[in-house]
Amino acid sequence: MKIANLYRKGKTVLSFEIFPPKRDSELKNIDATLEILCELKPDFISVTFGAGGSSNCNRTIELAKKIKYTYQVEPVVHLTCLSYDKAEIDNFSALLKSEGIENILALRGDRNPDIPEKEDFRHASDLISYLKQTEEFCIAGACYPECHPESLDRVSEFKFLKKKVDAGAEVLLSQLFFDNEIFYRFREDCRIAGIEVPVIPGIMPVINAAQIKRMVTLCGASFPERFQKIIHKFEGCRDALFDAGMSYALSQIIDLLANDIQGIHLYTMNNPAVARKICEGIKNIVVPN
Repeated sequence: MKIANLYRKGKTVLSFEIFPPKRDSELKNIDATLEILCELKPDFISVTFGAGGSSNCNRTIELAKKIKYTYQVEPVVHLTCLSYDKAEIDNFSALLKSEGIENILALRGDRNPDIPEKEDFRHASDLISYLKQTEEFCIAGACYPECHPESLDRVSEFKFLKKKVDAGAEVLLSQLFFDNEIFYRFREDCRIAGIEVPVIPGIMPVINAAQIKRMVTLCGASFPERFQKIIHKFEGCRDALFDAGMSYALSQIIDLLANDIQGIHLYTMNNPAVARKICEGIKNIVVPN
C-alpha cells in the first residue's frame, strides 16, 4: 500500500516513527515497542536510517520487514543520500523492491565531518527526482514548520520545499514543533506557495528535558511559554515530567485533529511507555472517517 493513497481516501492517518537499535542483536527486543504501537493499528510506521555504512541499511530493512510481515503494518523506510552515490542508491532501491517495500521518506541527511559527502545527490530533491524515474515507490519528503536550520530565509525554504514536491514528493512529514499555531501558518504558506500535497504534523512527546533541549537545538524548534513552564516545573522529577509531557503532546494532537489535519505522525523514540500512553489517550479520538 502506497501511503499517499491513504490521505487521498480522506481518512485521519495515524503513523509512528521508530529507529533501528544500534546492534543487530537488539533487533529482537524491538517487538515490545512494536506490539504496543500496533495495538492502535497505525496506518504506517516509518523507520529511520543512519548515515553511512551497510549495517545501517541492513538494520533499517530488517526492521521494516518485521513491521510489514510480522505485524501487517505498512513500513516507510527513511533514505538519506548525502553520503551515497547513484550505484549505492540503486542497490538499496533494488533491495527494497525485492522485499516488497513501496514507501520511502527521501532525505538529504545531516552533515557529518566523519563521513565523506558524495556528489550525486546534494539535496533531498535530487534523490526524489532520481527515485521517481520509475513508479516503484511512493516518496515522502520532510518539511520544517520553523525552517530548516540551514535555510537562508523563509522564501528560500519554500522554494526548496516546492522543488521537492515538483520532483515527486507525494506527502510531506513535518519536523517536530511545540506550537500548533506555527504549524497552521506553515500549512497556509504551503498552499500559497502552490504546495498541494498532504502536509502532516510530527509530534514528539516531552519526557526527558535534556533530550528534548538537544533535539530542539538541532532542529530549531521554538519553546512556547506554556511548554517552557512545563519543562521548568517538572524537569527535576522524571515521573512528573513524563505525565506532563504526555499531556502536552495529547493536547497538541487533539487540537490538530479538531482543526481537520489529515494525519498525525508521532515520534515515539522507541519508548513503549510513550506509545502506550498515546494509544490510550487518542484511541477514542482517532475514529474511522
